[in-house]
Amino acid sequence: MKKTILITLSVVAALVFTGCNSDFLDRSSKVTMTDNADYWTKATNVRLFVDGAYNQYFTGYNSGWSGTKTPTCFNRNECSDDISTGSAQYDILLTNPNDNWYRSEGIRFLVRRGGTGWDFSWIRKWNTLIERLEQYKDSYTSEEFNHWMGVARFFRAYEYSTIVQSFGDVPYYDHVLSNDEYDEQYKDRDPRTTVMQKCMEDFDFAMANIRTNDGTDYVNRYVAATMASRCMLFEGTWYIYHKNDPAMKTCSNVDALAKTFLEKARDYAQIVIDSGKYGFTTEFNALFGTYKGRPAGNEILLYRSYSNDLAIRHCIASYCNMREGQSGVANLSTLKAWICNDGQPYTTSTVDKADSFEMHDLVASRDPRFEATFYRTATSMNATGIYTVKFIDREGPDLWSDNTNTGRPEFRSNTNINGYPCVRYAETVLNWIEAKAELADKFGGAAVTQADLDKSINAIRNRPIADAAVARGVKKTAPLQLGNLPNDPARTSALEAGTHAGIVNSPLIWEIRRERRMEFFAENFRTLDIRRWGKLELMQGANNPDILLGCWVKLSDVVSPADPLERPFNVTAADANANSLLRVQKADGTIIAYTGSNLDEMEGFLVPKNVRDRGNIGGVKQYLEPICRDVINDYANKSKEGKEYKITQNPGWEE
Repeated sequence: MKKTILITLSVVAALVFTGCNSDFLDRSSKVTMTDNADYWTKATNVRLFVDGAYNQYFTGYNSGWSGTKTPTCFNRNECSDDISTGSAQYDILLTNPNDNWYRSEGIRFLVRRGGTGWDFSWIRKWNTLIERLEQYKDSYTSEEFNHWMGVARFFRAYEYSTIVQSFGDVPYYDHVLSNDEYDEQYKDRDPRTTVMQKCMEDFDFAMANIRTNDGTDYVNRYVAATMASRCMLFEGTWYIYHKNDPAMKTCSNVDALAKTFLEKARDYAQIVIDSGKYGFTTEFNALFGTYKGRPAGNEILLYRSYSNDLAIRHCIASYCNMREGQSGVANLSTLKAWICNDGQPYTTSTVDKADSFEMHDLVASRDPRFEATFYRTATSMNATGIYTVKFIDREGPDLWSDNTNTGRPEFRSNTNINGYPCVRYAETVLNWIEAKAELADKFGGAAVTQADLDKSINAIRNRPIADAAVARGVKKTAPLQLGNLPNDPARTSALEAGTHAGIVNSPLIWEIRRERRMEFFAENFRTLDIRRWGKLELMQGANNPDILLGCWVKLSDVVSPADPLERPFNVTAADANANSLLRVQKADGTIIAYTGSNLDEMEGFLVPKNVRDRGNIGGVKQYLEPICRDVINDYANKSKEGKEYKITQNPGWEE
């Protein structure tokens, strides 16, 4: 596949475009073009311009040593109740930064809560394309024009949606601003309802006009529909669970728009489902850990490939091969959420050892995605003993015990070449079923049927299982039955009652949320999900102690494992030192520290060394990011030139 990424060097000054080799190329290319008719009258150049977005929106495993927007096993990229670390937990933004735009604070900002920074350069990019297409419309066939206009409007809407997810109200621009349009440049924020209705109009146009097939791993109607459903689902559910937040006081028709946006989420996803092109024919681990070409099957809508020939590689699989530690790791809260293979939570399941939290028992008793996501035994290579192997093939993690991968660059350093499924059909159907369930539960929409569950959650559960997993006792999970929904005690627990949105009344919606948690573990969905559901309080260890614990370990069993591939905890003389803080928590809450002579007592939930809770989750203000000081000061400084400009701060962040 030949795909050249264009990097926009300046989005404020006159446009100058430079193409360079990228993760989507088969060979290098370097072309310099300027903003004139010679450039914009050629559809090939429009494609070149659009391809500059692929690294931005389909980051995958990123490249080199960069961990920005990558899966969570590297650099603690996700900040949620699924992920913990040794020492202090990674904080979300607690104080107003000087800058949350592009620079260093912006990078940390970007990876913590799944949104984006206060950056409108990509909006300018898409407005530029829209204006140039209109200007040179006669140079294209009707089909070409409509397709590329659909792509441009899709990306504009998607970019605006991510900014709204972070900040709520934002200034809306549907044209390229000139340097002297100060009233526009420094206008206050528009209500998020206004912005997202504009986004909905763009998405509608995109659904009607983007090609259904523009080549493998290029944006097509189905890719756009899945991503648009993601944005509309976020917005619709945000209005349900945050309608009374102070930040929503600028908005009108909130209930009506919640319904409209959820209907759009449902309908956009329906476009993909009705195409009949996609299904679940690939074993779960192979979706992420395939090294030789695109994975077989029909689940992936858009895939990011890597190449040794082009020296385009990444480092993520290295952090899944058990030679490298992982700083962002699963915790006990995660383990308790996974469904057992009889379709019941562990508290009501009849599966053998359903209440055991030893890793090998969890592998055999839980949904098959558990075995494909986590190593089959506890390990000393990270804080909680739970090692994520989701993003490497099945061979890689087992090679730690010998030297066979010394010459295997795909398992070491920043030379990994497995690709990433950036857009998957699983998201399509889970967006669809959640939107339908919320519409039925909150707005009197058509009830979810068993057929709906069968083409969504149950279709996912019916994926093939790898032979290696079957050999470990892994079984497919029983279908979710509408007439016999699990009644998980966790749903009505004090923990859930204490969250911003409170208890989830619908058992069906609870199970849909569980399915998302299992399906998208470490893919940077969870943070966005718990934000829109009003559940950030689950990230506080004081509320949810399970995020500060790991799996159940018996240290006497793992010092000398029968299986040489089951990495021991490396208990040494140094661990007898009280400063080592090797500790376990018993089922009754008692904590025991290793003394060097009490190995047989060391059985319980692993307590991460030096673990500490994160800073306070500060109420409703934490659900939106602040307008940073630099932006506020920019407005104030411009006011000194004769006219007052002021931007409204998000509630709770005023200084």
